Parts: sequence; C-alpha cells; structure tokens
Amino acid sequence: MVKVRVRQHVNPLSSKYQQSASIPNFSDIYADIKKPLHLDIGCARGRFLWQMAQIEPEWNFMGLEIREPLVIEANNWRDKQGLNNLHYLFCNVNISLGKIFESLPTGILKRVSILFPDPWFKRRHQSRRVVQPQLVQDLANYLIVGGQIFLYSDVEEVAKEMCDHFLAHNSFYRSYNDWLNKNILPVLSEREKATLGKNKSVYRGLFIKSEETTHREVTENS
Repeated sequence: MVKVRVRQHVNPLSSKYQQSASIPNFSDIYADIKKPLHLDIGCARGRFLWQMAQIEPEWNFMGLEIREPLVIEANNWRDKQGLNNLHYLFCNVNISLGKIFESLPTGILKRVSILFPDPWFKRRHQSRRVVQPQLVQDLANYLIVGGQIFLYSDVEEVAKEMCDHFLAHNSFYRSYNDWLNKNILPVLSEREKATLGKNKSVYRGLFIKSEETTHREVTENS
C-alpha cells in the first residue's frame, strides 16, 4: 500500500480546524459499544492502535487525528483486517472531545494515550500543543475512576509540560514520581521504536484518575 503524503505539522488553531467533528453512529462501528474504551489522541497513521485492537479484542479502541488523509488510510487498514473494535476519527480533540463522548455510553473510557505529540518548539507556537488545561478537564469529565493516562514524548520539556498540566488538576495523580523506565503498554508505537532504535530517551508518565478531591504523588516500584 502506498503511504499517504501529508503535512507533518498542522496548526490546530487555524480556522480550518475549529469546526466540530462529524460524529458517526458508533453502534454501527463497534460490535459491542459497551466494551472498555482506549482513546489514543494524535494517533497519526494508527498502527499502534491497529496492533492493540488485535491483541486486546475485549477492548474498543478509538484514534483521534487532526490530519484527515491519515484517518482515511487508517480506517482502510482497519477494514482490510475486519476489525470491529477499532475506529479512527478526523477531529481537533480540543474542539470535539465533548461531542464525541455525548455520543458514547457513559463510563466506558478507561485508558487514554497521548504518544509523542507534536512538540511545537517555538515559544510563540506552544499554544498549539495538544495537552492544554481544558483537555485535562475534559478527560477528567469522561475517564472512569482508576482510569489511566499514558503520556510519552522524546522531548523532555514536552513530557514535563504534559505531566505538569495533569498534576495541576485535582482529579489525577501520578503513579510514579519519576519517568517510567520502559513501556508498559502491550505495543510500542512507531515513534517509540524509531526513538529507541536511535538510542535516544523516551520520557513516559502515567496518571490515574482518582475520586479524591486532592492528592499527592505516590511512588510505585516496578
């Protein structure tokens, strides 16, 4: 299959991406819409979820991506494999997350991954980074108590900023005081494989949704 050529960077603040997503009837997509849901924000070509959906058929998976050609390509891959627990949606997550979850059963979001988001290095562009306080609040609204949020980056500054946003919200606590020393998901993303192949560091944070109104960080030794 020929890879779709798309722009590497898309400005999520441009007017083109301020429209809410077109939401499908998820009951027509998932064989069992009440299965626990893993949401991958910024799924790119979707290969990570494509593998996850086959390894964990007892889960549903949804990938959100702002570059529409990648979403089309990913759903074609899904269809070729005949997977009925996986869907990719073209959207700006900071615009459409609420609308998406209004169309899903309550209490199904149990896991979220934000893996290697665009770092937007220039200071004037950092408002374009995907993890913003409103996204953290939206995830707090929909993630079940005990649900997990995985934050990975190969840029320490970006990983730290993502973690700081979640630490600032009283619905989440960090499961480890320091970075995870290895991936604890069943699959490595394409970007993580490439980063490790270059002997570069990956900074991994894990956050848990709590019913407590205030928390402190806790350390779990692996």
